[in-house]
Amino acid sequence: MLLEVKNITVYYGMVQALNNVSLQVNDKEIVALIGPNGAGKSTALKAICGLLKPYGGEIKSGDVFFEGESIKNIPPHNLVKKGISLVPEGRRVFPTMTVYENLEMGGYTIDNRPETLGDRQEKKGKSKVHSQMSNVFGLFPILNERRKQKAGTLSSGEQQMLAIGRALMLKPKLLLLDEPSLGLSPNYVEDVFEKIKEINRNGTAILLVEQNARIALEYAHRGYVFKIGEIFLEDTGKNLLNNENVRKSFLGEI
Repeated sequence: MLLEVKNITVYYGMVQALNNVSLQVNDKEIVALIGPNGAGKSTALKAICGLLKPYGGEIKSGDVFFEGESIKNIPPHNLVKKGISLVPEGRRVFPTMTVYENLEMGGYTIDNRPETLGDRQEKKGKSKVHSQMSNVFGLFPILNERRKQKAGTLSSGEQQMLAIGRALMLKPKLLLLDEPSLGLSPNYVEDVFEKIKEINRNGTAILLVEQNARIALEYAHRGYVFKIGEIFLEDTGKNLLNNENVRKSFLGEI
């Protein structure tokens, strides 16, 4: 088990957002969180990556474990160093900076990390930042073509790829994705999810929140269905796709 969220209850002031929620992500797994707006999916992501407090939220009970260690009170910048990266809803690229500069910002701490065997095998004299940038360009060739272009001039699909690439610059063990298909054309949605699948095949575990339940469950190994601050259903992605309640509530079938 890579990530374990154990019985967390979250409040925003006097308003309860999550009630006794538990979920887990295993190593090299894609897990989807689906459910209606306001059900608590994004709050769960914020609880995992330490971003509740800026939004006035607080974990009142329960805990969050990453690689067996409690991370409930660890600041977000330290969680990044531990191997957790977030792609926020709405992409939030730096619009006046180039694609290249956005990726550099994503990898700003990587050269200060302890060296691994893989790092030592990289080409001598090449920084970890630029080695990882080469990997990102290999995954998203369009970003290499646009490397000198201002991020704000990219299409929405290209900006989503840039946001994912920026999060990958620190070689995360766990990638958190908040609404990766939001605002994308159907063609780009499929392209982005194919890249998510490829990232997972390369060894990164993924936890994603997604309103497009069908495509999320098609690509996920497992899924959790949220309903008003609680999880009421958990199963494999395939089984959830075939579940009558899920098909009626989230896939638009009657």
